[in-house]
Amino acid sequence: MGFFNKQTPDSVSVETPVSSVEFSHLLTQYLQKYYHPPFQELVFLCIGTDRSTGDALGPLIGYKLCRSLRHYDSVHVLGTLEDPVHAKNLKERIHWIYETYHRPFVVAIDACLGKVDRIGYMTVSNGPLKPGAGVNKELPAVGDIHITGIVNMGGYMEYLILQNTRLNLVMKMADTITESIKYSLWTLNKNNTFSSLMKKENLH
Repeated sequence: MGFFNKQTPDSVSVETPVSSVEFSHLLTQYLQKYYHPPFQELVFLCIGTDRSTGDALGPLIGYKLCRSLRHYDSVHVLGTLEDPVHAKNLKERIHWIYETYHRPFVVAIDACLGKVDRIGYMTVSNGPLKPGAGVNKELPAVGDIHITGIVNMGGYMEYLILQNTRLNLVMKMADTITESIKYSLWTLNKNNTFSSLMKKENLH
């Protein structure tokens, strides 16, 4: 759970018509720009916990992605409702990723807090995500690019704010981000942009 305070053009409101298409265009641009050799396997690291409504965005996305990306040999998902990646095991999971996958490109996904007029915005950015910033936790930064969803306002009583975040908003954002990822990968694979990176026989 981070804190988002920056205005950025690389964001889309979940209330925007066809928001999943708009957000997939942003994600596609970032993958085209940054996901290239020597990176090979693609890892979506969905951070959060199902014990807090506001912090469940990552695990919900992970749950949905696991059910729909199985046909990609070199695309992997960590962090689901059943097996979440959270503050207590994040460092261990990051180590596991780099020990297990061949030259992984990590897309970190997490909920965050922000200004009231930015609630409901989904953002994609270059560089690592800094989890825990919104609730004053020191956690390792992770990700070659990252996706965040602003689920509520920050600045005070963050834990209470997270517990009282509307599930409807979190579910809507999880659906939108999941569909955006699926469409982005389908588009890039269809155009042979990185299809060779998705075949296990080309990894070594």
